[in-house]
Amino acid sequence: MTAHRQLCIGFSLSATWMKGHGWRRSDSGVEKMGSIDYYIEVAKMAEEAKLYFLFRADYLYMSPQMLGDSANFGSPDPTMMFAAIARETERIGLVTTVSTTFNPPYIVARQLQSLHWLSNGRAGWNIVTSIEGAENFGDSSMPSPQERYARAREFTDVVRKLWASFPHEAIVIDRESGKFSDPDQVSPIHHSGEFFSVKGPLTLPAHPSGSIPLFQAGASDTGRYFAASIADAIFAAMPDLESGVELRHDLRRRAEAHGRDPDAIKVLPGLYFFLGETREEAHALYQAAHAHLSVERRQASLQSVLGLDVSGLALDHRVTADMMPDPNQPVRSRTHAELLRRYITAYQPTVAEVLARPEVTGSAHWVAVGTVEDVLNDIMERFEAGAIDGFIALPGGSEQSMELFFEKLMPQLVERGLFRREYTGSTLKDHLGMQHLSLE
Repeated sequence: MTAHRQLCIGFSLSATWMKGHGWRRSDSGVEKMGSIDYYIEVAKMAEEAKLYFLFRADYLYMSPQMLGDSANFGSPDPTMMFAAIARETERIGLVTTVSTTFNPPYIVARQLQSLHWLSNGRAGWNIVTSIEGAENFGDSSMPSPQERYARAREFTDVVRKLWASFPHEAIVIDRESGKFSDPDQVSPIHHSGEFFSVKGPLTLPAHPSGSIPLFQAGASDTGRYFAASIADAIFAAMPDLESGVELRHDLRRRAEAHGRDPDAIKVLPGLYFFLGETREEAHALYQAAHAHLSVERRQASLQSVLGLDVSGLALDHRVTADMMPDPNQPVRSRTHAELLRRYITAYQPTVAEVLARPEVTGSAHWVAVGTVEDVLNDIMERFEAGAIDGFIALPGGSEQSMELFFEKLMPQLVERGLFRREYTGSTLKDHLGMQHLSLE
């Protein structure tokens, strides 16, 4: 299955290796987190490894868990970070995160097109609808998932129309005639919809490389429909192989129903890995990274994600499908809730097993712990099973995991023919194998 396919690999620019108590290690380098130079250094390592893109999540709210014993304070604006990184790199893609719930589409279209120009065609947009933060943007509560995605669909449509409103071909630069631009090619969009009314056109032309690749985060049913219709890649929550196979198969089927080539959408879960020279060392890193998550914290997280209160149950008590709350009640993440429901229905796990799940302890990422060979085999198994098209690298535990990823794991993937040796293009569309179609 992998004979004619290679992995699409991106790298998260969040300092995931300092999560939990990792920042307390004497060699953590936590003091460097506030400097853009640190992230530029990591970006250059990722580019040296010929990775497809860098990725940065974003937070528009401050949860209590971000303060105290965690090396976290939310996030700087990722688009501004990538503007700085664009000047220090040449080939690697730059995928920034922008919410469609709390921003005006005209500003977003302009910011993304600006990053596309600054990076010479390397920008990508991770479209999120946000699950929290409404209190920072007015008095209204968070819209329902259905409303957020309806807004996201219209928002994305407006942004794409704005990108097309000022084509690159409108800049003619004819010195002899004195004509710099062709006004006939620049047109207002006159959009009037349920959520937005935007005249246009955009204030800067499209980049010669064409449209900006679209990424989408979220694997709920509503999110899948949205991703299958417009996304070039999806950052999917898939903690196990079975959920990955199901999601990738379903997305490819939905893409075909939208008249798209099923290969046009790449399924890229987050791979949260703990690498050590020995398995014992890797497991020690994993344990240390989660040591701050007391049983009480895990119980509170489970209640937030699934609405299930297990505080009165023994850790060896079995959790069964009949114990789960109404699936229609409000929860923090419908994607994570659905993943947990499937897991509980299939395995009737103990309370302790549920509290150890990635959906409870983190962001439902695929977790791999062990030596380079162990994690390499895990990647190959999922790739050959059709569960992934690639992944977003999230080093865990310490900078050692990141160093082993770049110095040993990536060369092994190249040696086995699962990843390229050199860049074959200079834009993010080139890396993703996308045709240079017009914005129309």
